[in-house]
Amino acid sequence: MTINISTIARANSADFRAIIRNKIPLMDVRAPIEFEKGAFNQSINYPLMTDDERAEVGLCYKNNGQAAAITLGHSLVSGQTKASRLAQWQDFARENPQGYLYCFRGGLRSQTVQRWLKESGVNYPLLIGGYKALRQFLLDELDKLALQPLMILAGNTGCGKTPFLSHCVNSLDLEGAAGHRGSSFGGFATRQSNQINFENKLVEQYITGNYNSGQTLLLEDEGRAIGSIHLPDSLRKAMVLAPIVVLEESLDYRLEHIYQEYIIKMTAQYQAKYGVEQGFVAFSQYLEQGLFKVRKRLGTERYGQLKAIQSTALMQQKNGLLHYHLDWLKPLLSEYYDPMYQYQLGLKAERIIFRGNNAQCLSFLQNELVSAR
Repeated sequence: MTINISTIARANSADFRAIIRNKIPLMDVRAPIEFEKGAFNQSINYPLMTDDERAEVGLCYKNNGQAAAITLGHSLVSGQTKASRLAQWQDFARENPQGYLYCFRGGLRSQTVQRWLKESGVNYPLLIGGYKALRQFLLDELDKLALQPLMILAGNTGCGKTPFLSHCVNSLDLEGAAGHRGSSFGGFATRQSNQINFENKLVEQYITGNYNSGQTLLLEDEGRAIGSIHLPDSLRKAMVLAPIVVLEESLDYRLEHIYQEYIIKMTAQYQAKYGVEQGFVAFSQYLEQGLFKVRKRLGTERYGQLKAIQSTALMQQKNGLLHYHLDWLKPLLSEYYDPMYQYQLGLKAERIIFRGNNAQCLSFLQNELVSAR
């Protein structure tokens, strides 16, 4: 049975927890530049005004007041422009009958879109308080997250800490929220999350997990920064006091893991985004930049040697021979990542409560996290 949503009048809502937990679709009618600065995982941007239109209306408001700005806004979004945007909003409402729309504060822009939709025969509710109110709710929840009991998953590069988290129901994926793996080669072909979106995504994970107060959460060991974003201070302070479980796997195991992550998967990502030839160029730049970032720790001479081996591996990859990358990945692990991580882990030795391989750590954590509920 097809439901005509024009006959259903739902109330505006400020039930932010239910909206996030149930992943209710949200239509963001702010300008694209606002959406880029920060948005929610379940939102899509169908703006009332373009960036240029918003800037023009803002200048008018500053110089001539609200009434003149509203008049200008209506003149800019009229005729075919209005019809085209209204069609987008109607399609979203019909495809997402359980959703809501919002602007920055739940003010003129969202009310205007709501009114135009109603005039077209579509009743669609607002998110009360708009983006600002929901963002503040998520920030408040972020403070609560930092108060939960935490446990940290550590281990040398290549142990598979991030995939390990997917097997633990009490885990939060910091790197997934950040869109970065936290190392010099941690970027992806897609752009990394900005700070606001990272915080939003992290709290969305926390809320959708429906964790109880006092329930222990497992997080991967991270420094203050993950790529270009940083951990919130409250969470970072809690993490540096939490007990640690250490994943331990052989060098061969870890080498195969980073080979799959840095070479196989990243080649596919770049070529899917840019095409085969341009994708390979972008992938090559990704590897070269990653090695360049650690040149000071490697030393000038060793960096030059590994750079030459990496260049040879990239040339061989053009011929379909990818295994040559192991010739520079192995010393990178043993000479750079391992000593650095072991030093850092040594500073936290008194907090380590268990060591083992993936299977052993999973068994330990399943018992530990269940008993800690």
